[in-house]
Amino acid sequence: MAQLTYQTAGESHGPALIALVSGLPAGVDVDVDFINNELRRRQGGYGRGARQRIETDTAEILSGVRRGKTIGSPVVLKIANKDSRLDDLAKTPPIYTPRPGHADMAGSVKYLTTDCRETLERASARETAARVAGGALVRCMLRAVGIETFGFVRSILDAAWNGDVSEASWRTLIPLRDSSEVYCPDGESGDATQRMCAIIRQAKIDKDTVGGLVETHVFGCPPGLGSTMNWFERLDARLAAAVMGIQAFKAVELGLGKESAFRPGSKVHDPIAFDASRAGTPSLGFVRSSNNAGGTEGGMTNGAPVVVCGTMKPIATLLQGMPSVDLNTKQSATSAYERSDICAVSAASVVMENVVAFEIARALREKFGGDSIVELQEQHHRYLALARTLPLSGI
Repeated sequence: MAQLTYQTAGESHGPALIALVSGLPAGVDVDVDFINNELRRRQGGYGRGARQRIETDTAEILSGVRRGKTIGSPVVLKIANKDSRLDDLAKTPPIYTPRPGHADMAGSVKYLTTDCRETLERASARETAARVAGGALVRCMLRAVGIETFGFVRSILDAAWNGDVSEASWRTLIPLRDSSEVYCPDGESGDATQRMCAIIRQAKIDKDTVGGLVETHVFGCPPGLGSTMNWFERLDARLAAAVMGIQAFKAVELGLGKESAFRPGSKVHDPIAFDASRAGTPSLGFVRSSNNAGGTEGGMTNGAPVVVCGTMKPIATLLQGMPSVDLNTKQSATSAYERSDICAVSAASVVMENVVAFEIARALREKFGGDSIVELQEQHHRYLALARTLPLSGI
């Protein structure tokens, strides 16, 4: 069985972005409309810049799919850039004054150049379109075994939505999230959405930027995805790495996160009970009165929803500029301005939802294998059936 992996290629103003996904089983129904809808959502959200009015992101499948189904070979997805001008020095000139908070200065030193563009074109969050496409593709596989994800914006600056997300309610929150300009599931007319939009409007007036918190919940994971046997196999560590790999993310929490440091163990750990009426669900009937662990214990899923929260810092490109230096002269200067967003937290929620989904899908493939989706489904079903018979006779 091939390991499920993906890689992206492409620059912000190059011809296209590419996602290469290897390790999907044959026979997965590829929902192109779903993939393109995720790409459209990534382009949306209040506070986005002019680039989103230029591009209309859609995925073109170049390999690995025949008649709407995967065939077991690597899948290549292409997202064309309409604003392609990488080699046009008049439209895409060199940049010698790095932006604080961006990859500009460190990348220029690393690659021994004073032109920040050599780094920023790849460091740009435009690359996340390819990651969304790859994540949305593997979500087609997750659906086949009943695993679904839900991502949204929890807060922008100090405006927060304090509502709950549960296995019973999350589907009802989708239309509310999708009607909100900031992808907050209180809806278009909700108080949190209105306060978030007001903050973004003021940031634009101030020529500033703002960040926020985004959340992803994963439903339907059986206990045992991931491993406690080696640190690099722990699912919580892999989820954290995937989320921290998103541009402008500075922190990741699972479940209660850092709040765990401020409570005694009796107020942190989730009590375990058994509910025979839920034995037929992916939780196998093991239920919790809370989910402070965020659905993982010991580096493995425990049957509760996986809950991940990510912190996105304010975007590093400010209309007002920031103190910097000219890399050629070493003299003080104001940082360069590249067309950018005031706030991209909404888009970041879509990116995080899809990179989290990819890590869950990787763990699923490792656990159940299978060269075809039918074989994977059978292994998944057999595992749950065996787990429901615990304790196994003769062991």
